[in-house]
Amino acid sequence: MKKKFNLHKKWKLFSADLKMNKTLRILILSDIFILGGFGLITPILAIFIEGGLPDGTVFAAGMASMIWFFTYSILQIVFSYKFNPKDRLWMLKLGTIIIALVPFAYIFMTSVYHLYVIEFLYGLGAAFAYPSWSSLFTAHLEKGARGFQYSLHSSGVGFAAAITAGVGGWLADNVSLDLGFIYLTGFKVVFLLTGIISVIGLLFLLYIQKSALRKI
Repeated sequence: MKKKFNLHKKWKLFSADLKMNKTLRILILSDIFILGGFGLITPILAIFIEGGLPDGTVFAAGMASMIWFFTYSILQIVFSYKFNPKDRLWMLKLGTIIIALVPFAYIFMTSVYHLYVIEFLYGLGAAFAYPSWSSLFTAHLEKGARGFQYSLHSSGVGFAAAITAGVGGWLADNVSLDLGFIYLTGFKVVFLLTGIISVIGLLFLLYIQKSALRKI
C-alpha cells in the first residue's frame, strides 16, 4: 500500500512538472520542430554539396560549416552587446524567420557561392535567435523543476532529431517530387520538408507575449 502511495505521489510530482508556464512550453515546442526539422538535413547536406552542386566538394562543405560557425560566434557577441534584454523577443522572431528560410534557399542554390551566402545568413539568424531563446528559456525555468525542464527540452529535441535524421536519409534516397513547374530530387524534397517544419516551429513563437520579457 505504501509503495502504491509513493508511486502515486511521484506521478503527481511528475505531472506537476509537465505543467510548466506557457512561455516555456512554446519555446520547447518551437525548438523541437525547428531543430528536429533540421535533423532531416544533417546526414545529407555534405553529400548533396559534393554530388548535387557542379562545383561542390567536401572542402566546400567544410567551408560552409566554417562560415556558419564564424558568423554565429562573432555576431552573437556583437548583438548581445548592442541590444538590451527587452529586445530579446523580436530578435528571437527575426532570427527564427531567417533560419526557417534557409532550407528553402538550399533548394535553389546552384553553386558553392550560393551556399556560402546562405550559411552566412544562417549564422546571422542563429546569432539573433539562439542567445535570445536561451535568455527567455532560462528566465522562465521554474524553481524546483529546472533540471527536469532542461532535460525535457534536450530529450525532446534529441528524439525529434534522431527520428528525422533517419527519415531524411530515407527520403533523399527514395523520394522525388514533380510539381510541374519544378522537379525536386530527394535531397530537395528534404529541404522543402525541413522548411515547412521550421515554419511551424516559427508560428509557435508568435504566441509568446511581450509580458514574457518581464522576467529577463
